[in-house]
Amino acid sequence: MKMSKMLIPTLREVPAEAEINSHKLMLRAGLMRRIASGVYAYLPLGFRTFKKVEKIIREEMDREDAQELVMSALIPAESYKETGRWDIFGPEMFRLKDRGDRDFCLGPTHEEIFTQTVKNGVKSYKNLPMTLYQIQTKYRDERRPRFGVMRCREFVMKDAYSFDMDEAGLEESYQAMYRAYSKIFDRCQLDYTVVEADSGAMGGSGSQEFMVKSDIGEAQIAYCDNCGYAANDEKAECLEPISSDDVKLLPIKEVKTLNVKTIEQLCEFFSCSAKTFAKTLIYKADDIVVAAIIRGDRELNETKLQNHLNCNELIMANDEDIFNATNAKVGFAGPIGLSIKVIVDLEVKGMVNFITGANKTDYHLINVNINRDTKNLEFVDIRTIGVGDQCPKCQNDISIARGIEVGHIFKLGDKYTKALDCTYLDQNGKSQTMLMGCYGIGVGRTMASIIEQNNDEYGIVWPMSVAPYQVIIIPINISNEVQATLANQLYTSLQENGVEVLFDDRKERPGVKFNDAELIGIPIRITVGKKAGEGIVEYKVRRTGDMDEIAVEKVITRVKDDISTL
Repeated sequence: MKMSKMLIPTLREVPAEAEINSHKLMLRAGLMRRIASGVYAYLPLGFRTFKKVEKIIREEMDREDAQELVMSALIPAESYKETGRWDIFGPEMFRLKDRGDRDFCLGPTHEEIFTQTVKNGVKSYKNLPMTLYQIQTKYRDERRPRFGVMRCREFVMKDAYSFDMDEAGLEESYQAMYRAYSKIFDRCQLDYTVVEADSGAMGGSGSQEFMVKSDIGEAQIAYCDNCGYAANDEKAECLEPISSDDVKLLPIKEVKTLNVKTIEQLCEFFSCSAKTFAKTLIYKADDIVVAAIIRGDRELNETKLQNHLNCNELIMANDEDIFNATNAKVGFAGPIGLSIKVIVDLEVKGMVNFITGANKTDYHLINVNINRDTKNLEFVDIRTIGVGDQCPKCQNDISIARGIEVGHIFKLGDKYTKALDCTYLDQNGKSQTMLMGCYGIGVGRTMASIIEQNNDEYGIVWPMSVAPYQVIIIPINISNEVQATLANQLYTSLQENGVEVLFDDRKERPGVKFNDAELIGIPIRITVGKKAGEGIVEYKVRRTGDMDEIAVEKVITRVKDDISTL
């Protein structure tokens, strides 16, 4: 392709909206443009890489006998209401009505639709197992779209769904998708980690995420260098500490703490560390007010709490709800004397003589011991794991890193097939419920993650497998007949040999051409300059910076070798 005919609106300055490297470079390199908050258009150069990522996904999915189809993005509400997810998705779901006042949504995911399709099309065990997939646009009204295509409101996902007769079959399908995902991300040359994950709104049992380690990742990964355990922070299990039996329990006392509310203020007031406190957080789980207790220096894990409560929505209670539940203003809640449901973190169970709110404005209690001073509590792991906590598998220290989720696989079991009566007839003619798996990859997010891991001060450094073009030819002076002729000959010859080549035939200064070539990250650059009359060109590899002068007749062989190895 000749650059003079292409839409590649490169930018010299970093757009104000861009926050992370991939977002900055995708805009600067002319790969995409913003349409609205969380909505982007892929321009020709970016779309070529986008399609290459799709191609890799298709090849590996097909290799595992998955069948591609495409569903509608416009989905009637009835499909979600049958499984209860019309309400579970809440405000993230784009909802609309047709002219007949019938409820629809723009599909955030397609478990129900695939299940209904299989229900209507598969009747016998002879047709199972079966895995179906699509690569299609999804819509989620994110509260805070950010980081370009990392978290947006319209995005393309490869979502696949497996249907099996039993648990053994589901395990086989799950492992097939695990293999496919590993090969996909290997071919994209991503450095990734597979971690245990929470199933979230998708439901089901087993769940793993494919995470690309990155400082800008929105997810936290807890991992153990000793045994290889890895989980995201929503899922990572926190062990119950071993409590000491030889500590004397002191009598509980009420202390006046006028306008002392926060943990920081309390630490100063009592001259002690945050570990001495148990903080009480008041939530609304759907329409029920509940209390959650964790150690003062810990972070409550809302995903764990929501899973335990099995609620659709979990939000912090407002001031009025807090006062009604505790008879105190915000900042003075505690576990003693509450009439609402109280969930206590396992770590608090072993604390002795700690400080907490007195459920009385401007007062706290000291020397509280949860088992002695309270009743009818639920002890659950509800905190977020931290650096130095024990690995739940081998009890060595846990480390924490940030990561970007590029793929997620679930064992859904019968969550959807049972609700939608998706059954088959077994060998004995008896009706059985199918078991289901769900497997997703964000195509745009994968593309952005590749850029996050493959860039330098000059621009993108594409892996050969997903580069929009494999080679770029730059004549120093396109008006020079010798250079123009040799550049055109190389361009034609490379195309005839199946090489994807970009020809910078623009009447621009050499510096502009070189800067753009570095910015857009084409793996191989061939410069036709002053030695064109001698049949000599400059050959440069973008990733290594290695540069040689080679005879033009050796270019094809060199390019083919590098395409197979870079």
